[in-house]
Amino acid sequence: MVSLTYPDELVRAEAQLNTAPGQVHVAIDGLFKRYPGQAADALSDINLEIKRGEIFGIIGRSGAGKSSLIRCLNRLEDPSAGKVLIDGVDIGALSASELVSWRRRTGMIFQHFNLLSAKTVRQNIELPMQVAGIPKTQRQRKADQLLALVGLQDRQHAFPAQLSGGQKQRVGIARALVHDPQLLLCDEATSALDPETTRSILALLRDINRQRGITIVLITHEMDVIHDLCHQVVVLDGGKVIERGPVWQVYGDPQHVTTRLLLNPQIDNLPEFISERLSAQPSALHSRQLWCLRYTGQGAQPDLAAINTAIGEGATLIQTALEWVQGKQIGQILLLTAAETPALSVEHIPSSLADRVEVLGYVAAN
Repeated sequence: MVSLTYPDELVRAEAQLNTAPGQVHVAIDGLFKRYPGQAADALSDINLEIKRGEIFGIIGRSGAGKSSLIRCLNRLEDPSAGKVLIDGVDIGALSASELVSWRRRTGMIFQHFNLLSAKTVRQNIELPMQVAGIPKTQRQRKADQLLALVGLQDRQHAFPAQLSGGQKQRVGIARALVHDPQLLLCDEATSALDPETTRSILALLRDINRQRGITIVLITHEMDVIHDLCHQVVVLDGGKVIERGPVWQVYGDPQHVTTRLLLNPQIDNLPEFISERLSAQPSALHSRQLWCLRYTGQGAQPDLAAINTAIGEGATLIQTALEWVQGKQIGQILLLTAAETPALSVEHIPSSLADRVEVLGYVAAN
């Protein structure tokens, strides 16, 4: 089999790359995509920069444009307008032969694994190298390394039908790494897996990112994937970017209703026994104030003893939804003041105890 070489243009471009972490790796410039026969754009004016070494999440509901975007990133789809630049190279301008070479350096992990059922784990991993004309001894050595990386040494001679879903995805990850890519694209890579297996796959991807410095771009509709893995996140809705930023920031202070529903669907839901009795104004002499203390990662600490002192003894804790995201505390606390406590203003809570304070209304005392 003839070994394929990279075109001179790509070799020269690669030699000039700045591979330092933090440099722009992927740039999406004014990207539009409209499919034939459709009245609306699937993607509308997408502008993004993804830094080298980041794990970058793209989240949205079904039909938001996630799949269209990642298909433009690997040029399975050509944009209607705009550019995708990988290390400064406009992949839309690549010839057919150049595109083949570029794709070999870009790993792709699929939702449904795409393994060949008649080939063993090892054969599935070696196949892309065989197609590229890599000598057998090199293929075997590389396969040994990747089998160890994904923890499948003892399953290397098994066929896909003999594997669990998580094991199949590990084969898919190994196969995506055979050409030592600097960019790894993940298309709903965990959506077919159970929660425990999903966590193990996310841990593997995190280790690969840390050990190899690979930039990972993944699309998902799963809140936990973004929370547990990504450094940055973009939220798509109707083919447009509606929110973006570090994961802790988007989780902690979502600005768009779609983002709130996707990332923390419970944050705006009050317990039923509270919502049924809540009013904007006190309806009885001993109505109790319902306080919401929000934590958006700005540094406030939920010291319950200090909070209780600030709003009066005897306050009732109604709900807590606090978590750590990228080392920052995110979420909210709901509290009811005691029936005998007079109405207070939000200034009674120091900024050191909550990033944002709101009185949601009044609840009649029992």
